[in-house]
Amino acid sequence: MSDKEPRWLSAEQQTVWRDWLSAVARINEQLDADLRPHNLDLNEYEVLVVLSESPDHQARMSQLAEASNQSRSRLTHTVGRMEAAGLIKRQTAADDRRGVVALLTTKGFDLLKTAAPDHVESVRRVLVDRIDPADWESLGRAMKAVLEGAESSR
Repeated sequence: MSDKEPRWLSAEQQTVWRDWLSAVARINEQLDADLRPHNLDLNEYEVLVVLSESPDHQARMSQLAEASNQSRSRLTHTVGRMEAAGLIKRQTAADDRRGVVALLTTKGFDLLKTAAPDHVESVRRVLVDRIDPADWESLGRAMKAVLEGAESSR
């Protein structure tokens, strides 16, 4: 605990902060709902995307957790469900017998190709198309600053 006086948010900052929290929750809820017809949730979709963009459609579990913005614990559960559905496989890393690699299966890649157009349309509908292009550029700068600050504090 610090003895310093808290730097309270102004009324405007508080409003923007709470709006941001609500917007992120609603965006994620809608994206999850729109993926349900594909028997996917947003976390599973992100895993498919990351693996599809990885060399040989595979990644170490630690890299996959970071790239899909999931804790290692959450990713383990997500991957377990996806493996049971035949979307990915886990195998021992070739260069490190203790490491585990997740590999995108043909079934998983096919599902991604089917779900991607619907997902992109959802992203456009719930976020991209609702924001003025000038505001979109500002949002991009703001998110970049937040991410850079998070990286520098690691």
